[in-house]
Amino acid sequence: MLKIGVLVSGGGTNLQAILDAIDSGEVTNACVQTVISNNVGAYALERARKHGIEALCISPKSYDSREAFHQALLEALVERDLDLIVLAGYLVAIPPAIVNAFPNRIVNIHPSLIPSFCGVGYYGLKVHEGVLKRGVKVTGATVHFVDAGTDTGPIILQKAVEVQKGDTPKILQQRVMEQAEWIILPRAIDLIANGKVTVTDGIASIEE
Repeated sequence: MLKIGVLVSGGGTNLQAILDAIDSGEVTNACVQTVISNNVGAYALERARKHGIEALCISPKSYDSREAFHQALLEALVERDLDLIVLAGYLVAIPPAIVNAFPNRIVNIHPSLIPSFCGVGYYGLKVHEGVLKRGVKVTGATVHFVDAGTDTGPIILQKAVEVQKGDTPKILQQRVMEQAEWIILPRAIDLIANGKVTVTDGIASIEE
């Protein structure tokens, strides 16, 4: 059974998609053991509690330095002996110490088709604002492993979403979540939980 820790900063809609997929049997051989947020008011923590899952707030505001915060987060993850860490809308950069402690065991969901509209500065609505400003016709979402860069790790799954006339960043954000993020994130977790994802020379391959 794959033991998962989910890191999230806000409402936790992707967390909910994961929990629903596990409950329905769409995701097998996996369980969410803990949910950690940097934001004490994150509704994701309430979602975890309602599901009987440990809900922790580890906030940078509680520590004297960023290094102390990073150390506390690392210790919490290691202590729980997690097999996979899922970044589901976690708006805090993951330090190298955590990446190194969990090589190819941290996945992130990004609301664009990487390598477009990703990297430093592209998060949340800023991604969709960039998509609309550029006038692209197709966007989407990407699940990838986390490495030392920003949105540069091996790509596991991607799903395209059409940009429609009259879209605002918020409308597009919702469509990308519904049509891509909530589908491919649980799917990627199921693939990993069942040993169907391998990484060779920085490229992720899927055994169907």
